Amino acid sequence: MSLAQIKPINNAPHGGVLKDLIARDESIREKLLLESQGLKEIVLTDRQICDLELILNGGFSPLEGFMNQKDYESVVDTLRLVDGTLFPMPITLDISAAEVKQQGIAPGARIALRDFRDESVLAILTVDDVYTYDRKHEAINVFGADDLAHPAVKYLYEKTKEFYVGGKVQGIKLPTYLDYVALRYTPAELRAHFNKLAWRKVVAFQTRNPMHRAHRELTVRAARLRQANVLIHPVVGMTKPGDVDHYTRVRVYQSILPRYPNGMAHLALLPLAMRMAGPREAVWHAIIRKNFGATHFIVGRDHAGPGKNSQGKDFYGPYDAQELVTKYQDELQIEMVPFQMMTYVPALDEYQPVDEVAPGTKTLDISGTELRKRLRTGAPIPDWFSYDSVVKVLRESYPPRDKQGFVLFLTGLYNSGRDTIARALQTVLNQQGGRSVSLLLGDTVRSELSSELGFSREDRHKNIQRISFVSAELTRAGAAVIAAPIAPYADSRKAAKDIIMSTGGSGANFFLIYVATPLEYCEKHDRRGNYAKARRGEIKGFTGIDDPYEAPTDADLVVDISKQTVPEIVHNIVLLLESSSLI
Repeated sequence: MSLAQIKPINNAPHGGVLKDLIARDESIREKLLLESQGLKEIVLTDRQICDLELILNGGFSPLEGFMNQKDYESVVDTLRLVDGTLFPMPITLDISAAEVKQQGIAPGARIALRDFRDESVLAILTVDDVYTYDRKHEAINVFGADDLAHPAVKYLYEKTKEFYVGGKVQGIKLPTYLDYVALRYTPAELRAHFNKLAWRKVVAFQTRNPMHRAHRELTVRAARLRQANVLIHPVVGMTKPGDVDHYTRVRVYQSILPRYPNGMAHLALLPLAMRMAGPREAVWHAIIRKNFGATHFIVGRDHAGPGKNSQGKDFYGPYDAQELVTKYQDELQIEMVPFQMMTYVPALDEYQPVDEVAPGTKTLDISGTELRKRLRTGAPIPDWFSYDSVVKVLRESYPPRDKQGFVLFLTGLYNSGRDTIARALQTVLNQQGGRSVSLLLGDTVRSELSSELGFSREDRHKNIQRISFVSAELTRAGAAVIAAPIAPYADSRKAAKDIIMSTGGSGANFFLIYVATPLEYCEKHDRRGNYAKARRGEIKGFTGIDDPYEAPTDADLVVDISKQTVPEIVHNIVLLLESSSLI
């Protein structure tokens, strides 16, 4: 047998052919790059970049681009592409109506796809079609519910633009990364690695969380039972809001890798934008791991589940994901390994599957909630639960609660007392010490950061987003931030909270304080006479006069300077912080 006849020892790609578009288009790369300079462009979002990378490197094989309308509708309704190939997740490129018009996006058009981070062109899209879609239909069919408590449904309604554009892409380059470059493998590279090491069976382990001893034990057990090796394949693209950041998680994975038997495990990073779609996501994950060369895939209880819905119930049943993967087992051609719940048995000083432990045997477990509490308070974490190296990494990234940053976001009418309360809070928090205190008053931010902005709804929104960006940067570094803009619009306040909660790291602690001082009081005590000027029409767009103030219904604390003294209000805010263990 010649070398050309020797088949790879790892699993065949989904659809039979690995769609490595970068390799396919290497010979015309310079031609494509030159062409892209004269094309209209779409600047991609984080999620779109994740999706495009896995299209380009073959992780989403057999896809060769973003889904056109026929494939999209077929996938949403039947979990299959139009040609019948199993594919459970719609992979779409969303664009706004303005982009469609400005960029001339129509069937046949050639569009450059650009990375917003370094402005590099990653690919050229040849447009098949531009189409509208039904958000509710997609939410119900793909995610199982039209419920904003689901992060992907929330993304669909609040961030996804009005149109989808479908079409195949030609690859120019993959996104550039500066972090963990040695751990970022394309499917072809990982397959070559497995072949080089003669790994005939590979059990892939999906994770978006830190790993502890129980995870190590279940993956080792799964591999030994199948005489296989382990691929630790964590998601480092977009996961569930509030998850541990990928830098911390990768340091955890690196620290746990030496705990595996020599040569058993390998770590590779997956730039996937998760949808938390439960059963569909599990099938999708299996296809992706198959494309990366794995032969087995561990599917957990409530795999890729987003938690509770708006009624307080789980979005998916505990075994829905395993059942759907089993249903398509023959087509997937990757063996599902059910996730075994592991428990620590002190008498044996080892972990065992829960269903193998004899009734009455003493066992020990620490829940995720309990672990976070111990990290927050500095309480000890026993070595039977996790390794010292893992705990050290987590403590470095997640300081105790009283060392974390936070944002006090004060909103209210002009002259409601926001600035007075904010300055008093700064004094009290400085007196307590322990962290730096930053004060972002509305007028100060306007003059220093937003001097070019007016007072239209759009400009007010931009101003609040700038405040939230600065606040997130400061609180991530452990600062106490007191922000006190008028912030009259509910959507702007909500967006500010979302920015801080998603980018503030361990300092993602946000408190909305509504300074509910009545308009009559604010106007009566207005020494500058701005309300009077607004009444006379000398100032246009004045909040409370000819521009609305949308009173918060979700404030963490409501105060009123017409009924309370400033020391009373400040004391109530301090009590709020104390009840949250932040001071």
